Amino acid sequence: MAYKGHAHKFGTDINTDDIIAAKYLNTTDKKELASHCMEHIDKDFMKKVKPGDIMVGGRNFGCGSSREHAPIAIKAAGISCVIAESFARIFFRNSINTALPIIESKEAAERIRAKDLVLVDTKAGVIKNLTRKESYKIEKYPPFMQKIFSSGGLMESLKRKGKK
Repeated sequence: MAYKGHAHKFGTDINTDDIIAAKYLNTTDKKELASHCMEHIDKDFMKKVKPGDIMVGGRNFGCGSSREHAPIAIKAAGISCVIAESFARIFFRNSINTALPIIESKEAAERIRAKDLVLVDTKAGVIKNLTRKESYKIEKYPPFMQKIFSSGGLMESLKRKGKK
């Protein structure tokens, strides 16, 4: 799977309340969640993001509560994948479950700058920073994770598996 877009750069310890504030957790409307994505950190984020763009963070991205709303809001905002130095484990799992591709790469998280054009290829195991003409190796997604993402999430993947 390949993702290409411009980078939106955030720092370390971005918590789930930074991604989507708790006051919006009473909705499951993806468009509503997207409209408030990252507004605590960057009130103009949704004006800047384009479909397919890539979010980049530092250490411990997605820390905080275990809400699935956070990866849902990011994905619904149009972000194709998130690159970070590291992810909070529950956010990591929720992202897989909701089919939001996430990639851990300290080098990419440090080197990619806001607005850089980035290509992520999870099958080839590489991130290319097209703006800076750099490449960063990443671990390839194993086949079971590729199936989860291509199915649209864990539940859809399990439904498809059950129909076989």
